[in-house]
Amino acid sequence: MNDIVLFIGLTAALLSLLAVVFLVIGPPVARVSFERRNAPGAVKTTTMSALTDRTLSVIERGIRRRGKAPFNAEELEQADVRMKPTVFLFMVVTVAAALGVAGLVAARPSVWMIPLAAGLALLAPLGAKFILRVRTARRRSKFSEQLDETLGLLAGGLRAGHSLLRAIDAAAQEVESPTADEFARIVNESRIGRDLSDALDNTAIRMRSDDFQWVAQAIAINREVGGNLSGVLDQVGHTIRERNEIRRQVKTLAAEGKMSAWVLILLPVGVFAFLLLTQPAYFSGFLDNILGVIALIVAGVLLIVGSLWMMAVVKVKF
Repeated sequence: MNDIVLFIGLTAALLSLLAVVFLVIGPPVARVSFERRNAPGAVKTTTMSALTDRTLSVIERGIRRRGKAPFNAEELEQADVRMKPTVFLFMVVTVAAALGVAGLVAARPSVWMIPLAAGLALLAPLGAKFILRVRTARRRSKFSEQLDETLGLLAGGLRAGHSLLRAIDAAAQEVESPTADEFARIVNESRIGRDLSDALDNTAIRMRSDDFQWVAQAIAINREVGGNLSGVLDQVGHTIRERNEIRRQVKTLAAEGKMSAWVLILLPVGVFAFLLLTQPAYFSGFLDNILGVIALIVAGVLLIVGSLWMMAVVKVKF
């Protein structure tokens, strides 16, 4: 019992001593928020941020000296990539460097170190171009699919008594992207002095939409000769709706051919990569002989030619 009391007394004394030391003799320093410790408007720049900024400035100077960027702002805008060309190029270069290092590590020690590293590094810009094209095509396709609904909104706004520009502005607030972005751009260009017909034609060219080109021509003719524009837009919308139905039917009928083409293209590449990773000695007779290397190169060229041929056959232009 005496030991327990002694232990409790020692613990209380120690806690009291700690309280005196940390709360009375050496109280904690008052903490001030980060916002109050920095001047208004001051931005704290880390070492990594400064290094990134310097790298981007070097890339920007190189693009300005060259006069042409590998990825321009218009191309990124069409693909709905909200980045500056320098930032996107920096990301592509970083990915290319990482792939190149991975190729060196995977192939060492071998004579294929440099070719494999260069090939993997080249995949970064080629892949970026491919992704941008796919995103651009998808955005333009979505714009075409939204066009019939958008024309209905325009016709409804005109029947309600709004002007054409006000109807386009209202439609830009109601529909989804990318139509909302393109219509907002038309409104902004008109407000800064560009002719509405030119803005509509520019949108049709930028989106590569024959259907919207019809809309632009119908609006331009109506502005010259007058008439019931809402009725014209309803008729154009009906025609575009029927064209979209036929386009969807064509895509459905061509889907089987496209899938077969992709299987035939990717199957030899997949089998070659699988065997190269699981049984590297399987292709030693090809890789160690000049005739085998030539045979592989010829096979790759024939595969590319056949792939382009099949993709051209299954692609239906409508």
